[in-house]
Amino acid sequence: MPSQRQLKSRIRSVKNTKQITKAMQMVAASKMRRAQDSTKATAPYTATARDILAHLAKQGATRNHPLFEQREVKSRLLIVIASDKGLAGAYNTNVSKVYLKELLADDKAGIHSSTIAIGRKVAQLATKLKDDKVVGVYEDLPDVLEGHELRAVLDTAYKMYEAGEVDAVDMIYTEFVSSITQTPKIERLLPAGQAGEPTNDAIDEALFEPSTEVVLQNVVYRLLGAQLFQAFLDGRASEHSMRMMAMKNATDNATDLIDDLTLAMNKARQAAITQELAEISGGSEAMK
Repeated sequence: MPSQRQLKSRIRSVKNTKQITKAMQMVAASKMRRAQDSTKATAPYTATARDILAHLAKQGATRNHPLFEQREVKSRLLIVIASDKGLAGAYNTNVSKVYLKELLADDKAGIHSSTIAIGRKVAQLATKLKDDKVVGVYEDLPDVLEGHELRAVLDTAYKMYEAGEVDAVDMIYTEFVSSITQTPKIERLLPAGQAGEPTNDAIDEALFEPSTEVVLQNVVYRLLGAQLFQAFLDGRASEHSMRMMAMKNATDNATDLIDDLTLAMNKARQAAITQELAEISGGSEAMK
């Protein structure tokens, strides 16, 4: 059994760790609330953007538009959104699993894969893979974006697709459902309008002025940017939520460990006192 001094040292060490995890939990909770407000505020706009793109994809005017052109997928660009830091539970692991699964599927189908990594953790993974070409790495992006920070990512995807270097562009990120539920997801960005069927039937009755062609030329880029922006916001809200839960679990575990160590120390102290009493009693009997 460890000595009382060793147990006291371990209790002190665990208490210090508990203070750190508690502070990290509170910081993550504060960031989560701000990130959650941001992703909820932009979600209706992004949903409408998806509906508009899906509706336009069904129109004859998109046949000659380069961003709506559907081709046989021989090469694909993956935009993977993860975090720069760890200690966020299974957040980075879940994204990495989806990413590796897609790379394996591409390899089996004979599809050439390229990657844009947003976040240090996924960048470290992507650069270690032999058959994957990393065309961009973006780290240390702020939680509150003004929009232009992701423009370089969208421009790269736009130019590669338009030039025919890739036949599809997909985003891999974590969808924020609630503070408890976050789901890894893959969503098609290009060709435009392939993210899903329109959820608002009123879009079918919308009139585009002055014409569908003019609308296509002016708003498609911005609507695609809205999808990428929403994916990033969802990813950040999910990251802070999972980090808050991970730090809460760590704090609770530290509390339980302190209780166990305190009980062990009390038992050790009681055993030492009992032994001393026995020795005193034995010595007293020997002196009689």
